[in-house]
Amino acid sequence: MNRDDERIIEGMRRQSEGISKSGAGGAANLERLGWKAGFGTGATMALIGTSQPLAGFLTKATLLDSGAFVQVGGWGVPLFEAEVAVRIDSEIGAGATAGEATAAAGAVAAAIELVDFGSIESVEEILAGNIFHRHVLLGEFVELPPDGLDGVSISVAANGEAAEASDPREALGDLGQVVAALADQAALTGESIKPGDVVITGAAIPPAPVSPGDDYRVEITGGSSVTVKLV
Repeated sequence: MNRDDERIIEGMRRQSEGISKSGAGGAANLERLGWKAGFGTGATMALIGTSQPLAGFLTKATLLDSGAFVQVGGWGVPLFEAEVAVRIDSEIGAGATAGEATAAAGAVAAAIELVDFGSIESVEEILAGNIFHRHVLLGEFVELPPDGLDGVSISVAANGEAAEASDPREALGDLGQVVAALADQAALTGESIKPGDVVITGAAIPPAPVSPGDDYRVEITGGSSVTVKLV
């Protein structure tokens, strides 16, 4: 498991220290938002030699409103990720099962994460840099469908062209298991996934390279949607 991997133990320590230093001045926009998953598909886990998704931390410093214009022209390798966000209603600690993590989920929303992709030679460095995270945008949270997280589908429209809805489990596996894996790694820094946290569960479709002028809309089951325009 990731929590037994020395690269991840050290990377999570450095990630936590970096976030703590950023918030040392008490900036209001560094208020806790939640957690993010990265490298959560079978192919990407094999690529970096891990057995679970990587865990990153989210603050409101990188949260943007739906419909925001984001400048990406100066980024190295900007990527767009369509994701399912989960709002947590009860605490999830290390060792939680997928079922327990799913039971802790109170609502879901469409999410967009923008990352500036870099070197993947070192898992420790990936984590220390918070998994290339730059911005997150969230739609309105809606109730879980009758089948819980298993009943969530996601669709993306890129530059006005919509694709068919897909099941995020095809790329990421059980979303409850994703959340439980993040809780395992949060514990490495003395943390847990707490009530009110938002968890973005990873790229539900392959991440797409983007350029100024692109626009995206992501929608999930229940009607939650979120948009972004890149400039």
